[in-house]
Amino acid sequence: MKATIKKDIREAKRPGRNIADKAKEDPKRFFQYFSSKRTVKEDVKCIRNSKGELKDTDNEIADALNLHFSKVCCVEFDRKDISMNKLVATSLEGKFHVFDMRTQHPSKGFASVSEKAHKSTVWQVRHLPQNRDIFITAGGSGSLNLWKYEYPVQRSKKDADNIDMGVAGLVGLLQNVTLSTQPISSLDWSPDKQGLCVCSAFDQTVRVLIVTKLNRV
Repeated sequence: MKATIKKDIREAKRPGRNIADKAKEDPKRFFQYFSSKRTVKEDVKCIRNSKGELKDTDNEIADALNLHFSKVCCVEFDRKDISMNKLVATSLEGKFHVFDMRTQHPSKGFASVSEKAHKSTVWQVRHLPQNRDIFITAGGSGSLNLWKYEYPVQRSKKDADNIDMGVAGLVGLLQNVTLSTQPISSLDWSPDKQGLCVCSAFDQTVRVLIVTKLNRV
């Protein structure tokens, strides 16, 4: 019986160890793992503690990862059926970061733009299935913010050493609304009806919402 329990524990720890192995040599390899998994919210939980810090079972890469990805709550690619394009990561500090994943510089990594999205933790980010440049963030203050990413004229340029480096675009706020006094913990768009979404909050309420005029932005 004890042997079976120990085996189950080893199996449960394996996803976290796999992530640790991929990022051990270089924190930027953490992003390369994203390309194979597309969305890694469930896997990130394996090495994230209750404070939102990234951890692995042996603390092998904890310090290195936290330098780059401190207090990550949610990550999502803009599309699941294409090569890496954009990645949004949200944090406990109320900010989110949009990474352009098309060009990786050897030392500077991926180009990114950050935005203060909410007054508290940004628990969720979800891209609109019908338009990958539009996404919504859910905050700990019970608010939803709708954003649009604008690409730069050129997505890459040469640095002083003639090496390609990415160029980040701009993020603009389209709309915001406060639905609850409690954090909005989960949200998802309808894949069939543009603008239709559902969210849940810590007030034990499920809300069905419709966002209009998305074709005009």
